[in-house]
Amino acid sequence: MDIKVCLLEGDGIGPEIVGQANKVLFEVCKKYGHQISAYKALIGGVAIDETGQPLPEETIEMCQKADAVLLGAVGGPKWDEIEHSLRPEKGLLAIRKELNLFANLRPAMILPELSDHSYLRSDIIGDGIDLLVVRELTGGIYFGSPRGIDREQGQRIGYNTMIYSEEEIGRIAKVAFEVARKRKKKVCSVDKANVLEVSRLWRELVGDIALDYPDVQFSSMYVDNAAMQLVRDPKQFDVIVTSNLFGDILSDEAATITGSIGMLPSASLGIDQKGLYEPIHGSAPDIAGQNKSNPLATILSVALMLRYSFLLETEAQVIEQAVRNVLVQGYRTPDLFQEGTVLAGCQEMGDLVVRAVREK
Repeated sequence: MDIKVCLLEGDGIGPEIVGQANKVLFEVCKKYGHQISAYKALIGGVAIDETGQPLPEETIEMCQKADAVLLGAVGGPKWDEIEHSLRPEKGLLAIRKELNLFANLRPAMILPELSDHSYLRSDIIGDGIDLLVVRELTGGIYFGSPRGIDREQGQRIGYNTMIYSEEEIGRIAKVAFEVARKRKKKVCSVDKANVLEVSRLWRELVGDIALDYPDVQFSSMYVDNAAMQLVRDPKQFDVIVTSNLFGDILSDEAATITGSIGMLPSASLGIDQKGLYEPIHGSAPDIAGQNKSNPLATILSVALMLRYSFLLETEAQVIEQAVRNVLVQGYRTPDLFQEGTVLAGCQEMGDLVVRAVREK
């Protein structure tokens, strides 16, 4: 298979972690006989410094020509005081829009090897946790209109509009059910249908689509209850599908309970198989260039890329197992290091995963 990837290293530790993930990607492609080309483009703060824009037109064109996009991280204190419309984070939002990426997949995993890092009790974690939040990414209250801040009767009022169409709800629901079929075949749709009209429409439409997937166990849950259940009994969930606002909050909560944010990848998918893949952590400018960053979330994002954009399940599993093997051997980057483990820098961790892929 021919694989064409655009690398958006971004800011802070972005170049380091993308570099290690790219090494693993090339090793897997070599192992299975795939032809790969990977080229870099600018986004975020470095793009502002060089072009004046967080997302140059050239970057958009290069991403559109690629089969998939791998992103490191954007932002940092250097650009905190510039005009809001030119902030590095605007580049990330813009590329999602340009590629029409409407479905955000955020796995939350607690591997047995890292269970000590979780904030949850050991009896709740058991032998590990593996759930997936499927968040609608381009609609809802973040993009609805009208919106703004006005003045009425001598005081300011702020307002936003939560709005979803049948098409938007239907396509994200189908993504969730299709993904669930490849996992444990359970979908929980999260809404606030007891209060919000838009959530009542959401619940009705997702329930109708569930009828097309009789092999998938389906349930609905109010968002406040879901937030509580993620802490009380996260093992009850497999795939959670929800709106932009609720997904933003719940996916961060799910990531937090794992206690190891440096391990968590993500995927943003569109109508076709093209997607943008990135770790969920930030740019960590305080440790940039010091070989202290954890590349495993970015490496696991490559596994998601192979799974969802190229339908290469075997290759994806090889990467995931390689990461697991390295952890079983006791290697840890500084964010996960504790007594009894072996300290490894960013580059060494990338080399260890490459070796584990080669030996698999």
